[in-house]
Amino acid sequence: MSRLKDQYNEQIVDAMMKKFEYKNTMQVPKLDKIVINMGVGEAKDNAKLLEAAIKDLEIISGQKAVVTRAKKSVANFKLREGMPIGCKVTLRGEKMYEFADRLINLALPRVRDFRGVNPNAFDGRGNYALGIKEQLIFPEIEYDKVDKVRGMDVIFVTTAKTDEEARELLTLFGMPFSK
Repeated sequence: MSRLKDQYNEQIVDAMMKKFEYKNTMQVPKLDKIVINMGVGEAKDNAKLLEAAIKDLEIISGQKAVVTRAKKSVANFKLREGMPIGCKVTLRGEKMYEFADRLINLALPRVRDFRGVNPNAFDGRGNYALGIKEQLIFPEIEYDKVDKVRGMDVIFVTTAKTDEEARELLTLFGMPFSK
């Protein structure tokens, strides 16, 4: 079992119970899933770019990536409905905690000029979105084998009802919010 999950079960539940005065441990918000999305706009011209993005995402997440397709046709972008334009991975359970641990303790400190993540990127319902500018911050990615630097979105979906609860939960996980 991952270290982060063990830590969650004891310390985080206790801290959240005290701060928000829950009457039952089942009321304490949990991390539900982490969705990693990589939009590859250039994939409409070159299918190889999408394959490389999928390979990178699978190395980072340790799970098979799903190709995302355009929902609508947009003439200005030369985009037709159903064209592959990105990939995503949804992590749950053990892999989710392991990825969160690696992101918070290994990858984020490797970002250049890192001063913490934006504390205001919550959606109002207790979910947090984080944008990463390059996949190179993950230690699994080999610098020499990268064809193009790509960014990705990492969304933390929690069972929290409010942003305040979700912010406290992620802070207890060790998320480095900027002051």
